[in-house]
Amino acid sequence: MASRKDTLEDVGRLLLRLMFGGMMLTHGIPKLLGFAEKMDSFPDPIGLGSPVALALAVFAEVGCAVLVVAGAFTRLAVVPLIVTMAVAAFIVHADDPLGRKELALVYLVAYLAIGFLGAGRFSIDAKLPARFAKLK
Repeated sequence: MASRKDTLEDVGRLLLRLMFGGMMLTHGIPKLLGFAEKMDSFPDPIGLGSPVALALAVFAEVGCAVLVVAGAFTRLAVVPLIVTMAVAAFIVHADDPLGRKELALVYLVAYLAIGFLGAGRFSIDAKLPARFAKLK
């Protein structure tokens, strides 16, 4: 049986996942739904082409965000989110004032924390076989 401290830590992990994974969907779903309209004008900060950059952003902001909310392969799922937020903060908004890049930095730090902490007991990761332990 988990101690009160362990339970509170797992609730904290759950809240982080639900909040930052769920809120990222509010950025990713509009990109997904407007993909055709945005694909030629989406910023291409690393030179892959606008459609590829948009597809990568949608993959992170929708696909990986859903995995984070569910707590499935969480530590692996935050990697594309960390990269996306780092690119947004330090490349796309590099010359912008702090207020413009603040949201990307908040998400970046939250995903780093989730990556370090893991998903916790209230997650799909907690139910996965031990052979997936490194991906949890």
